[in-house]
Amino acid sequence: MTPVLHNYWRSGTSYRTRIALNLKGVAYEQVGVDLRAGAQKSDTYLALNPQGLVPALEADGHVFTQSPAILEWIEERWPEPALLPKDPVGRADVRAMAAIVACDIHPLNNLRVLKSIKHDLGADEAQTKAWTARWIEAGFTALEALIARRGDGWSFGNAPTLADCHLIPQIYSARRFEVDLTPFPRILEIEARAAEHPAFQAAHPDRQPDAD
Repeated sequence: MTPVLHNYWRSGTSYRTRIALNLKGVAYEQVGVDLRAGAQKSDTYLALNPQGLVPALEADGHVFTQSPAILEWIEERWPEPALLPKDPVGRADVRAMAAIVACDIHPLNNLRVLKSIKHDLGADEAQTKAWTARWIEAGFTALEALIARRGDGWSFGNAPTLADCHLIPQIYSARRFEVDLTPFPRILEIEARAAEHPAFQAAHPDRQPDAD
């Protein structure tokens, strides 16, 4: 059965999952989950993913949730082309780079958190953007140094890895929030390279069926 990805076009976690599937050459169907309309809290979607978050991937008779777990499963289910290095140290380094985005940047500027900042703390648009920029810049500073140490055209080595699956959507988010990216030349080089790669092009939010 063709895998079905339940996702939202502008969600960073959905975006990174699309990139991984595309890099593997996996054909999949998409079902849009409109986060703005609260579709993720519908009874139908909660029956699929009780946490009410995107993405959720239906494949091989199972529903997979949480994008880091989904990406690891994709890597194991379709081993080639590999998105993790062969050696244990390299695999740990790629996972660490991915975690900077997945654990330290993205959770602090996702839709739920930004809504809470505005509603609970009364932050205006400028304050919200400053909050977002603070955490993106801190994470990107670390990533820039790690890419300098381990990258060779991509975040790690000379081919896309799970680190790039995480990085590219976070760059997209940074641009949405008008974060100055000039201090991160290596990250910008990867962004430019990804913009020419078919798997990243097809995963871009603007190209999704539910985009508006």
